[in-house]
Amino acid sequence: MILYKAADGIARITLNRPEKRNALSPELIAALTDSLAQSAKDQAIRVVLLTGAGQDFCAGMDLASLDRTAEAGVLDHLETARHLADLFLAMRHHPRPIVAAVKGRALAGGCGLATACDLILAAESAQFSYTEVKIGFVPAIVMAILRRSVSEKRAFELVTTGEAITAAEARAIGMINRVYPDAEFDASVQAYAAELAEKSASAVGLSKKLLYHTDGMTFEAALDAGVHGNALARMTEDARRGIARFVKRS
Repeated sequence: MILYKAADGIARITLNRPEKRNALSPELIAALTDSLAQSAKDQAIRVVLLTGAGQDFCAGMDLASLDRTAEAGVLDHLETARHLADLFLAMRHHPRPIVAAVKGRALAGGCGLATACDLILAAESAQFSYTEVKIGFVPAIVMAILRRSVSEKRAFELVTTGEAITAAEARAIGMINRVYPDAEFDASVQAYAAELAEKSASAVGLSKKLLYHTDGMTFEAALDAGVHGNALARMTEDARRGIARFVKRS
């Protein structure tokens, strides 16, 4: 269900249900959560790369598993929904940057999974859509993240129309970071992840934590958090070495 490979500071986590277009079953969500925890504990990991096996990144929630819970009560539905929310929290609190590499389609919950990553790289032919509305459902959990990625009106349009947008359109609205030609996608993703892995792990990790920590803060509180982050960063071994190299060159 999940393929995990760690090499050269990069943990590659692959959703491995190509016959189901990598649909998110409860079992896959649990396995993905475990894989993220594994990568978080490995001090050698600098970057987590999330991909999908086969033609599509992820087709969203496994509707067959949802159909089996049709007669479940509200507490059961709350529990299963909480598992996805916990996955998104684990991604947000992960000490390393998580990069989604999207080929093919990222639909509904699959689009939400990509959006929950820190960075999104897409093949030129990739498509993104929140299709939940087409079956009377709501992309409820990911809205907290989507709203922070795009404008309010664009987010409203995406979740209420279910329209598919191209990788170029997604980049234009700030939903994703980079778009690469299909033929160069795998090599470009590897090069991007490798370059990110070469950066100071402490600096990148502290930057991620501080950026998300300031969500919802007042301006004054965010500045105060920045003061503490600045002081902490100065005390890291990476910063000390970097400053010493700079001073020596100058």
